[in-house]
Amino acid sequence: MGALLAVLAPLAYVNSQLLRIGRAIGIVAVALMVVAILIQVVFRYVFNNALPWPDEAARFCMLWMTGLMAPTAFRRGGFVAIDMLGHALPQALGKLLSLLLLIVSLLVLAIAVQIGFAEVTGFGGKFATASLYVPGNFTLTEWIRVPRSWMMMSLLVGVVLLTLVNIELILRNLISLIGGNDRLPAIPDADMAGAD
Repeated sequence: MGALLAVLAPLAYVNSQLLRIGRAIGIVAVALMVVAILIQVVFRYVFNNALPWPDEAARFCMLWMTGLMAPTAFRRGGFVAIDMLGHALPQALGKLLSLLLLIVSLLVLAIAVQIGFAEVTGFGGKFATASLYVPGNFTLTEWIRVPRSWMMMSLLVGVVLLTLVNIELILRNLISLIGGNDRLPAIPDADMAGAD
């Protein structure tokens, strides 16, 4: 159990720090998404002239918000789950079932990391967005279209963070199974309602 706890402590710390940063960036992404949508609504319905870029900007922000917020929800147990069977079983069997499901999730996430990497570095990532531009230099004299790989990177970052959280949850489950529930470090952000 000591070895598991020795691995869990630094992983839990790293996850806490990464997820805190991810939540902060995710909050900014949500705010930017709302601003982009409001701009589009005003230009479409007030000025009768829809802009080409707000839809794509909102989609970009939504993808990043999802990739950065999902790991926090997973760590806090915020994903939708059918846990009746686990609660109906004896405690040890329920924990074994939970461990089995986490291992299956880890296998799926390993495949998702490969897919995410392929999307970022592959053929689809080489194209640029249709209407979303960012400054190409600090003087704002040159603008470049946002590469689609920047959008696809949200998938890769999200599944890598989910994988780290999944490994932490597997370690927590193993320690709990062998009777170390009282020695588990608390999830520092578990009791916070999203505030940093």
